[in-house]
Amino acid sequence: MNEFQAIILGLLQGAGEFLPVSSSAHLALAPQLFGWKDPGLTYDVMLHLGTLLAVVLYFAKDWVEIMRDGLTRPKEPRGRMLWLLAAGTLPAGIAGLLLNDLASSVFRDPRWIAFNLVFFSLFIYLADRKPGQTLTENSFTLKHALLIGLAQTLALMPGASRSGMTLMAALFLGYTRSAAARISFLLSTPIILGAGILEARHISTGQLDAAFAAGIISAFLVGLGAIHLLLTWLKRNTLTPFLAYRVMLGAVIFWMFRN
Repeated sequence: MNEFQAIILGLLQGAGEFLPVSSSAHLALAPQLFGWKDPGLTYDVMLHLGTLLAVVLYFAKDWVEIMRDGLTRPKEPRGRMLWLLAAGTLPAGIAGLLLNDLASSVFRDPRWIAFNLVFFSLFIYLADRKPGQTLTENSFTLKHALLIGLAQTLALMPGASRSGMTLMAALFLGYTRSAAARISFLLSTPIILGAGILEARHISTGQLDAAFAAGIISAFLVGLGAIHLLLTWLKRNTLTPFLAYRVMLGAVIFWMFRN
């Protein structure tokens, strides 16, 4: 893989990780569409380190407060957040360990990806239009953490979208769009970190080249922009444009890989 290809994949990862359009779908499809050698799931996961840096930096103040209060005042709302995020990470962590082989093979089939893009768009749309979305981060409970965490496990299937599934679950539970997005972003931090640590053992020193660095830097910079874009957008708007893109992309993939 050269630097240009790595930058493109990093761009797709940075945008797709935080916008509800599925970074894993784009990373799995890009090599097939452009005729590149597929770097595989391990490289895709390592690109997540760029988006991990983005979400940690963007929410640095929040994470400092969450960590401090979680260790010193665990019974208060801000202190509980640390442990609730940890609980919400468990379902996806366990599912990732159990289904890793499927995630790196069967789930990356283009037709399966196209189906997921279209199918889950319907449920995200219904969640986005659900009335009575008034809950804030202070309403976050263990039950909600586990339910959103369970939804996050669906992101093992490229096309579902980790942010899409967590947004969907939070919106169905009655959170405002802004609160749902913040919970989604905060919940992404430990799962991305865990996946990166798990897959790092498969990276050889020979792969740590300029292209590898270019991909991570690209994912980091685009990820920062994607976080800010979605948080700003959801203050006044719905998820409809992202869902329209998902459906159109799914239709194009179905047509391209129809045989």
